Parts: sequence; C-alpha cells; structure tokens
Amino acid sequence: MDLPSTKPYLIRAIHEWCCDNGFTPYLAVQVDQNTRVPREFVRDGQIVLNVGYDATGHLNIANEGITFQARFGGVARDIAVPIGNVTAIYARENGAGMAFEPDGEALAGDTTKAADWPAEESEPEPPATPPAGRPKLQRIK
Repeated sequence: MDLPSTKPYLIRAIHEWCCDNGFTPYLAVQVDQNTRVPREFVRDGQIVLNVGYDATGHLNIANEGITFQARFGGVARDIAVPIGNVTAIYARENGAGMAFEPDGEALAGDTTKAADWPAEESEPEPPATPPAGRPKLQRIK
C-alpha cells in the first residue's frame, strides 16, 4: 500500500503558519516543462514565487500541484507548479521554513502538464521582490 506524499500537507502547513504570523510565504520551484511560470524570471532553472494571499489570486495548494494567478511586471499571469517541483517554502522575513528534494518523476516528465491545468481569472496584487541572501532551510527527504 503506497501512502500519499506528506509534501503537499507540509507545504500547506508552512504556508498557513507564515500567513497566521504575518510573514510572507515564498515558494522555491525547480522549473521544467511541467511548470507554468514566466520564463523571463527563471534563473538557473529555478524561480522564487510569493505565494502570500496579498500577491496571489485563486491560490490552490492541492496534492498534485499549486495553481494561482499573480502579477509580474504589471501583467497578470497564470501559474501552475507540480508539487514535485517545489524545492522549498519559507518566510521571506526570517527564512524559517522547509526545503525538499525535487521529485525525480516530476523533473523527468510527469504526465500532468501545467499547460493542461485550468487558467484562473483574477488580478491580484504584484508579488514582493525576492529576498536578499540565502534563507536557512531544513531539507527533508
């Protein structure tokens, strides 16, 4: 019997903790063909996204993936990230959070493509700028 991954549950819990304590939750994502993010903001195959409620519209952190709409350079964009591509979630203000190994199957070509996920229709606030320096995160496997 295969148990479901704890990863989406931990991501939701840390997101809630950040929001409850007035912190800005940031999501670090390994970008591949399965992610739907603005490619012009990808650096070294990764992107950091503000997933706070003030910066997103229609945020949905599901077991399969995270979808929302955010503004980049004043343009609303639909974002879709498979859970397997999430490498960390942390508070911008203090770096408290958790890091994850990206799932091998997600990076090797999962059958669920971000382009197949439904688009959202909203105009949320623009995301905050990425944090300076590297946060201290705990890696779990």
